[in-house]
Amino acid sequence: MISPPPKGMALLLVLGPGLIWCGEFIGSGEVILAPRAGAILGLGMLWVPVVAIFLKYWIGLAGARYTVCTGEGMIDMLSRTPGPKNWVIWPVFIGQLAMGMIATGALVSSSGAFAAYFFPAIPPYWLGWIILAFILVVTWTGRFGLLKSVMSLLVTLIILGALDAAVATWPGWSAVAAGILGFNVPEIPAWAKSNPKVASTGWAEILPLLGWAAGGFASQVWYTYWVLGAGYGMAKDRGYGRPLEGERLASVTVEEAGHLRGWCGVVTKDATLAMVIGVVVTTGFALAGAGVLAPAQLAPEGPDVPLQISRMFAERWGDFGAHLFVLAGLAALISTLLGQFAGWPRLLADCARLLFPKVAEYSWKVQFRAILILFAFWNALIVFTLGLKPVFLVKLGAVLDGLLLTPLQALAVGWVFYRVMPRFFPAESARLLRPSPIFAVGLALAFLVFGYFCVVQIPSEFTK
Repeated sequence: MISPPPKGMALLLVLGPGLIWCGEFIGSGEVILAPRAGAILGLGMLWVPVVAIFLKYWIGLAGARYTVCTGEGMIDMLSRTPGPKNWVIWPVFIGQLAMGMIATGALVSSSGAFAAYFFPAIPPYWLGWIILAFILVVTWTGRFGLLKSVMSLLVTLIILGALDAAVATWPGWSAVAAGILGFNVPEIPAWAKSNPKVASTGWAEILPLLGWAAGGFASQVWYTYWVLGAGYGMAKDRGYGRPLEGERLASVTVEEAGHLRGWCGVVTKDATLAMVIGVVVTTGFALAGAGVLAPAQLAPEGPDVPLQISRMFAERWGDFGAHLFVLAGLAALISTLLGQFAGWPRLLADCARLLFPKVAEYSWKVQFRAILILFAFWNALIVFTLGLKPVFLVKLGAVLDGLLLTPLQALAVGWVFYRVMPRFFPAESARLLRPSPIFAVGLALAFLVFGYFCVVQIPSEFTK
């Protein structure tokens, strides 16, 4: 029997997957890319994080509601897209294997740069390796509890500090509204054009932020894993790496479907909370960059990223604030790394299980740890060979993970959500669980908008 969802104040006790999702994507996109974009492009770019987060919200929410109703994650969901067997999973597996290594390598490199602020005598790539080893141990053992609590506190501090800097340099509601609703691509200012490490066009600075605001393709998949872990609806006691149970879904009664519908409401509130937090925080970082870094004509880049970005705190809180900002920024990057090292092996293990049936003969833990070791090796290699280039690596990872597969993800999720999922249930139960048309609108917009970026803007920037 499917348990009924909590109501009233009890609802607050089960909200959580969205906060994990939010904590995972509040990392390099917010700490590095948003202040940099705000510093270079000013308030005219405020629409970027709002649009990106709002459109990805529909992908993540639709996938999470599917998980609530069926008990399987998004990779299994994507495998049910009509057509040749696993035709969606192959590009996801190949793409995410490469993108995941680059994206996590970017964060390890960035973490090394932030750690070098406190330990200047130690080579930054050594610090990156130390952090990588620490992340590997934590994810291998699964002992996240105390560390996540400390990280959450420091991440909260950096969020409050960025919002404080944004409020202190507040340009007025009309200017903010114009930036959010203007949808224009600002010109690169004269002071930034003289910097060889600043792109020549606004799109080159905007595309990475579009990619990693609210995380990339993988983040939307991981949200379904966090819902599985929370045990919402049909996900209760399911665990990871298991497809849905067709016979069980075919026997779902109208009463149980009503309970599942209630759990869908819970996950909607959970995801909406994450979306609001993401919009406010990312916009706050961009405002802080425009208000503090732009007047100083700073575009954070290279090993000086922590020192340059710390000015957002130093302007208000002095040297103590600057030190605290860098420490909290390091915590945000490590927190994101923990989420990525917990999420990407799950995603790739699901892909491998579907593409290579013999993989399923091994336990989920063996699959997870094998990919974890592979990730650690390639991260160490990336940090050593590419050196300390946090902004370059973060921007590359953001475009690869955040934009290239997102249109396909929106299309496949929408098709399975509307056309495939109803077939799992008896007719009356399927009617109760039928998704609202608003999801079709949101997913269609995500497909069209991100498709435009992939087909038009990315090739345009790479051919210049």
